Amino acid sequence: MDQTSSYAVRELDRTAETAWDEFATANGKGTFFHLSGWQRIIGDVLRHPTFYLYCEKDGAIVGILPLAQVKSLLFGNALISSPFLVYGGVVAQDPHAEKLLVEAACRKADELGVDYLEIRNRESSGLGWPCKTNYVTFTKELDPDPEKNLLAIPRKQRAMIRKGIKAGLVADQDPDAGRLYEALLPCKRNLGTPFFSKRYLESIMGEFGDSVEITTITKDSQTVCSVMSFRFRDEILPYYGGGGDLARVLKGNDFMYWAVMERACQDGVRLFDYGRSMEGTGPYRFKKHWGFEPRPMSYEFYLVNSDSMPNLNPSNAKYKLAIDAWKKLPLFAAARLGPPLALSLIHI
Repeated sequence: MDQTSSYAVRELDRTAETAWDEFATANGKGTFFHLSGWQRIIGDVLRHPTFYLYCEKDGAIVGILPLAQVKSLLFGNALISSPFLVYGGVVAQDPHAEKLLVEAACRKADELGVDYLEIRNRESSGLGWPCKTNYVTFTKELDPDPEKNLLAIPRKQRAMIRKGIKAGLVADQDPDAGRLYEALLPCKRNLGTPFFSKRYLESIMGEFGDSVEITTITKDSQTVCSVMSFRFRDEILPYYGGGGDLARVLKGNDFMYWAVMERACQDGVRLFDYGRSMEGTGPYRFKKHWGFEPRPMSYEFYLVNSDSMPNLNPSNAKYKLAIDAWKKLPLFAAARLGPPLALSLIHI
């Protein structure tokens, strides 16, 4: 009897969500961005079609692959695992389940007539598809002792953290996204990047509950900077964060990420994930200064109606005029125009 005949690929519905999340958490390749709650965030809040595929064997889930389609007049039509998030791809317990899910994703891409299917892997899948490796991720193991973690940070960066401490900065844990959104909006505008609404941030908090924390840094009760972090297994990932001029003056961002790290290690978190950055950018250099070593990621592409991989990153000269114009917008205009435009920024 063919031992692979009991495998079946299905599309996720509410009845299988618990089993999906248990599998994503138990498998070492699963990430916070593989959790089923993102299907509701991307589908119900951002209004993009989702196709969360899983492979079942003898009634048990043995592989998962989250997918969503993003259509944009400016950036094209793509099927991505996963858009707006930095990690994606197949998580499977055996090669046959992985193969079936990849084949199902390719069929879905052909059926939808997209330009391409993009898989945001942390490591190469070995498929031999066209691949981008200009993104890297930064992770580092934490010691249970905060002082040892501080001393492990290179001296110059450690001095920046101490400046924030001496400036009297205070780290608060926020119950809502109000101060985070106020910090993010000018930060994103200054970078020339449209951003989502406060409702988007609140929907993440509502969906994932205690797995989401917001750390806001203040000086004399004035917001300096803020960051939303995700906890998954024994890891923490600061994800949406930023601050304005005051943060630069007071070394607020340096202090903020240290505050997140300090609190996490005190809670028994083992791994600090600094997330994705593009090589050669400011965020890339900032993370290197913390003593984190970059690890190349593999964003792999199955081309359907496109002849080549897209070049959608902000450094593309094609988008320079739009980015420069966005930087000059008043904040009220960025708040009003940003959310609908952010829905099409599939390079995020």
